[in-house]
Amino acid sequence: MSHDGSLFPFSPRSRELQARVAAFVRERIVPAEPGFAAHAADPATRWSIPPVLEALKAEAKAQGLWNLFLPESAGGLSNLDYAPVAEAMGRSLVAPEVFNCNAPDTGNMEVLMHFATPHQQAPWLPRLLAGEIRSGFAMTEPDVASSDATNIAMPIVREGDEYVINGRKWWTTGAADPRCAILIVMGVTEPDAPAHQRQSMVLVPMDTPGVRIVRPLTVFGYDDAPSGHVELAFENVRVPVSNRLGEPGSGFAIAQARLGPGRIHHCMRLIGLAQRALEAMVERARTRVAFGRPLGGHGMAQEAIARSRCEIEQARLLTLQAAAALDARGNKGAKDLIGMIKIVAPSMACRVIDRAIQLHGGGGLSQDHFLAQAYAGARSLRLADGPDEVHLAALARSMLKA
Repeated sequence: MSHDGSLFPFSPRSRELQARVAAFVRERIVPAEPGFAAHAADPATRWSIPPVLEALKAEAKAQGLWNLFLPESAGGLSNLDYAPVAEAMGRSLVAPEVFNCNAPDTGNMEVLMHFATPHQQAPWLPRLLAGEIRSGFAMTEPDVASSDATNIAMPIVREGDEYVINGRKWWTTGAADPRCAILIVMGVTEPDAPAHQRQSMVLVPMDTPGVRIVRPLTVFGYDDAPSGHVELAFENVRVPVSNRLGEPGSGFAIAQARLGPGRIHHCMRLIGLAQRALEAMVERARTRVAFGRPLGGHGMAQEAIARSRCEIEQARLLTLQAAAALDARGNKGAKDLIGMIKIVAPSMACRVIDRAIQLHGGGGLSQDHFLAQAYAGARSLRLADGPDEVHLAALARSMLKA
């Protein structure tokens, strides 16, 4: 046990950053949320960048609250030290980008750091680290069950010194953002290789001829403008063979490496979102009167609050354990724990936010509270990093083998 009484020994730097990020989210970002919502609600501005975002980014950068996701190997924090910082950011859906710690850019930056050559990094990585551009990760396809990554089928065909790409991708988060400059695209370059060595990842600049946004996709009606989650068409898109990351057929391995830290980031952000929903639930139960007494005087509300706190604490402890294991044993050594948090955290967040919506009545379903959009985000994460069923099956197989 660490000297502050917690089970996990966070470094002094982590504890300081936890407090500073939490204060920034509370004092600067949450009060700005109505401004973000108004910008997105206006058809004239919804697919443009809210000026308040760039102002908050400049403020965070000036305070050194920037790129905190960076792994220790790049001068950043350990996974354990970063985890509670990510939780603080997760309280607001707009906060991660303010600190340049938002998906999919964090995962893409780590891929560029670990798998790209200096020549491949030069046009993109410094600008991503500076928050000047955005990126997308184009893996999921509409025509195959992409939960099985060996199904990824979009052909990336070599012709001389170029790759020619034809096909469709969807759920490419961030690709609608006007600042999105680069895509990491996964497709089949080695069709005759074994199943896990067929795909490669290729860098495709967003302005390459033949790259076309088909449509933004909605999550329960939310299009998450201006970044969005889009369906993309690739029509005779040509890029140099030198844009391939790593060896031919290494796409699956790169995808696995990308997902370890990212899953911890997602789970801790969800815990922050669930914690904020619980606090809103408690406040509502104290102040709203129904059937002659405050909601908090009713047993059903008490049960919702108590169960929610228990479930958040359980998920937090498990996620911190996974983060510590990732630091100590790497992706392979922590894979069961990472699978467990992906099973536990998104479902927990959905349950807690759903209870908070219930206590807020009709208002909980509306744009007057953050809860409906929070639920949409939490529910999508039961699919985005691989569906629950994949993680359950992988965990069970691992246990049966042991």
